[in-house]
Amino acid sequence: MLNNTGFNLWADNYDQTVKVSEESNVYPFAGYKEILNTIFNTVMNKKKADVLDIGFGTGVLTTKLYENGHQIDGIDFSSQMISIAQVKMPAANLMEWDIVNGLPAALQEKKYDFIVSTYTLHHLNDEEKVTFIRELLSHLKTGGQLLIGDIAFGKRDQLENCREAHLKHWDEEEFYFVADELKAALDGVCKCDFHELSHCGGVMVITA
Repeated sequence: MLNNTGFNLWADNYDQTVKVSEESNVYPFAGYKEILNTIFNTVMNKKKADVLDIGFGTGVLTTKLYENGHQIDGIDFSSQMISIAQVKMPAANLMEWDIVNGLPAALQEKKYDFIVSTYTLHHLNDEEKVTFIRELLSHLKTGGQLLIGDIAFGKRDQLENCREAHLKHWDEEEFYFVADELKAALDGVCKCDFHELSHCGGVMVITA
């Protein structure tokens, strides 16, 4: 797994790396555009939404929301990616932060219409994901949604099949979503729907 130094070094070429994988329809970014479009279109159903983006990177998704009048807070652990995104969104509230530590103190009293995250939460292990998602749910306004677009699978055997097909490039230090297992872990806490958009990616819509 890349640490924040690695992501800083990767920042300038990150979008091109994603593009090559997405256009080739291969792990890890197959379905990337459709995943971002799905989240964008969901947020756009509400005017001037308060949005928190977890791991916004270079701002590919968040910039489009910003340009459409939504209020943006964001956290990312790469200072270089934050610099790139801040130029695109000068009035957005962007902070450097590692989600291993939950949310920063500056956001603890805030609530959002949407909390979005794309290709970030797989850096947390399964237990950490559930703990963090529970925290994020407490920061949603009534009727708000948590939208997670990531490397994700409906069932464990789909993940294992993808791993076997991509052993040379598979990152064993990343922890990908299995929708059935996440739903079971959050049962009784929230409603969790999974929209499979490629052989290795999709969007989870989580509502408290």
